[in-house]
Amino acid sequence: MTDTYEVVVVGGGAAGLSAALVLGRARRRTLVVDAGEPRNAPAAHMQGFLSRDGMAPAEFLAVGREEIARYGVELVRDLAVGATRDDAGGFTVTLAGGRTVRARQLVVATGLKDELPPVPGVAERFGRDVLHCPYCHGWEVRDQAFGVLATTPMSVHQALMVTQWSKEVSLFLHQVEETELTDDDLRRLAAAGVRVVPGEVTGLRIEDDRLTGVRLADGTVHDREALFVAPRPVPRNDLFLGLGAELTETPFGAYPVIDERGLTTVPGLWAAGNASGFAEQVVNAASRGYRAGAAINGELLFADLDAAVRA
Repeated sequence: MTDTYEVVVVGGGAAGLSAALVLGRARRRTLVVDAGEPRNAPAAHMQGFLSRDGMAPAEFLAVGREEIARYGVELVRDLAVGATRDDAGGFTVTLAGGRTVRARQLVVATGLKDELPPVPGVAERFGRDVLHCPYCHGWEVRDQAFGVLATTPMSVHQALMVTQWSKEVSLFLHQVEETELTDDDLRRLAAAGVRVVPGEVTGLRIEDDRLTGVRLADGTVHDREALFVAPRPVPRNDLFLGLGAELTETPFGAYPVIDERGLTTVPGLWAAGNASGFAEQVVNAASRGYRAGAAINGELLFADLDAAVRA
């Protein structure tokens, strides 16, 4: 059987729940499909969200699910594995559990996946003392001895940024050659007091369940208390590809072309949160979801009014 909704939201994170909250309050029959794979699951707390600063991500999502349920929004724990458009311009979404659902409008808020560099210990410590975003975690590790693990020459930017939170910063070049850094890079690093350390990183030193050092291939260990890395963002864009949405290539993956509301080049198909771009923090993702939800309600309202006029 295929259940029909006005809107199906694929993704149960901040963006998807925010869109669903707006739509539920607008009295739209809405379904959220939640695969249960939030990007910020490794983090103990989320920061920078006014009134929610320091809240655990799992608690934030639990509160969001309770809120959408008040307005009749349904939520199913499942994975959307495909979507097609029908002749009427709606969408049929296939779930991994075998169910199919139909919607007049489709919001994709599936986010992205962080692909970490394959250095032993990095994945195990990610979200604890191996970090990626200074705005998310910088305050909590302020004034500690920082390391920055270079993955590309662009890691210079990350090393410079984290000096706002600590003046004891080392940039471990890892597999980046010093010759790949520009003269401007080197001048800025010197001005910021960042020490540039050549050599491949082969592991971390962990003592009493704390990061205490970064180990190089030559056997030397540099004392560090926090390590910043730049994961490779891998957008979950399969639904956009399957529906023929136009994507734009960026240094951080391919993302759908959208207007200021989140509408893609496919009518009725919307993107929100990290599905629309790699740099959306939780507060930004929630804003994107809200904007998409309000725009969708307007689209549906005026489509129905125009159909009534024609009739």
